[in-house]
Amino acid sequence: MEPVFVLVHSPSVGPLTWAPTAQALEARGVTAIVPSLLGIADAAPPFWPAVASTVATAIAQLPENRPVVIVAHSNAGLFVPVIVDASPRPVAGCVFVDAGMPPPHGESPVAPPEFLDFLRSKVVDDRLPQWTAWWDESDVAPMFPDPQTRADVSAEQPRLPLAYYESTIPSPPGWDARPCAYIKFCPAYDDEAAEAESRGWPVAHIPGEHLHQIVDPHAVATRIAAMTSRFA
Repeated sequence: MEPVFVLVHSPSVGPLTWAPTAQALEARGVTAIVPSLLGIADAAPPFWPAVASTVATAIAQLPENRPVVIVAHSNAGLFVPVIVDASPRPVAGCVFVDAGMPPPHGESPVAPPEFLDFLRSKVVDDRLPQWTAWWDESDVAPMFPDPQTRADVSAEQPRLPLAYYESTIPSPPGWDARPCAYIKFCPAYDDEAAEAESRGWPVAHIPGEHLHQIVDPHAVATRIAAMTSRFA
């Protein structure tokens, strides 16, 4: 039975970061959905229940006989264990794409302590600026294929409260008792890719910037499909 790909975007950005890849998967005859997590910005701490519930609601609308593959990008990787735990459909496997790596069990911080000082310096009216406003222009511009895509993706970014990054996320034991894989784009995720490899997961490298899935969605879709061909 062909699985459905559930593409989970980081709450720091929006569903447009996965939309081109979803379209590329659909063009291959594969069903893909992108649940929107934009409402998480107005949820209450600890935030992870809202993420898990939102994705579970989207999965519940899928046919009952279709297993799902969770594909998480960036910060969304840390939520994979609670998404798997809450899923109303069987989860055939998980793919982490330039993503944070949750532990096999225990808890993980949304942001490491050393990064929180950087974030606290940017808070205005109890909210952080949009994610792309955190970085220098020389870092942001190369992540986008063209000005229109940048404008569209940037416009939908939420302004998250600092409390989101100060929260932690549980990893229920057994969430990784299914095939998992890792796809790395940029050197910033070298450690996560190495951790995935140490756990015995298949690891692939598609050279690019952190939002490479909007730059070359067909290459990313092809790699996702290839790495998950045996998941179901």
